[in-house]
Amino acid sequence: MRNVTSDNITDTFLNYFGEDTDPRLKTIMESLAKHLHAFARETNLTHEEWQKGLDVVRQAGKITTPERDEFVLLSDVLGLSSLVDMINSPDKGTSSSVLGPFHISNPPKMEMGADLKGDNEGELVLVTGRVLDTDGKPIAGATLDIWQTAANGLYSSQDPEQDTYSFHALFTTAEDGRYAFTTVKPVVYTVPTDGPVGELLKATGRHPWRPSHLHYIIKAEGFRSLVTEVFPDDDPYLDQDTVFGVRDDLVMHYLPQPAESFPDQGFVLSRKVDQAYLRVDFDLTLTKSVSTA
Repeated sequence: MRNVTSDNITDTFLNYFGEDTDPRLKTIMESLAKHLHAFARETNLTHEEWQKGLDVVRQAGKITTPERDEFVLLSDVLGLSSLVDMINSPDKGTSSSVLGPFHISNPPKMEMGADLKGDNEGELVLVTGRVLDTDGKPIAGATLDIWQTAANGLYSSQDPEQDTYSFHALFTTAEDGRYAFTTVKPVVYTVPTDGPVGELLKATGRHPWRPSHLHYIIKAEGFRSLVTEVFPDDDPYLDQDTVFGVRDDLVMHYLPQPAESFPDQGFVLSRKVDQAYLRVDFDLTLTKSVSTA
């Protein structure tokens, strides 16, 4: 079309699709074009503002590495990651939450009762729970990919002083569906602010803080995989998470315990704990996979 105008450019774009375009791709691109063009019209977007937006994308690409994904972080602070999670979450089961930019693939396999704390600083936490189906029955053979920050608020991929897989582990449930391990109490931390995401937060008067949490990816045959986080009920940032990841059913409670109450078997630290510790019990519920047959 030769006579493209601000009024017809959206329809012109949509008419350029080939007949063999994948239907789902066409649906997404049609909606993207309509909303993107409407956004530019509504805001009377200037060339300078358009270039600034492109520069954010350029800088995100430059700063992204296998250990730190600025594009994921940008999606997180814009609320897009959480929105996609909520759109695609089933009505039943534990709520999903953001993956975040610091997950590491292929964590080390560990036995139930393993200790992630080791010689690291931080308050000892005993974490237990069960992986269940929506009828409350335990799921055997479920894998739990678990990771968190160290007591200094850094993930291992951010901190050269930590081992690559520090505070990362993969557990597999037995017939009772139970999982259990010890670790340090996670702490609040800020998302990275040394890139375009940090500039965006500063420009909009937003803080970069996240409430403390444990990350989970749970998988089991015949069930939908679950990516989620669990947050303590006393965290100061519970109601103002900068990546919008908190859900009511993902809030748990740390229960202070005397040293003598620590289980005398089943844990690497059994009979070795001589100070008070925290305990948290949190069950995770998976929903059945949707059959495509």
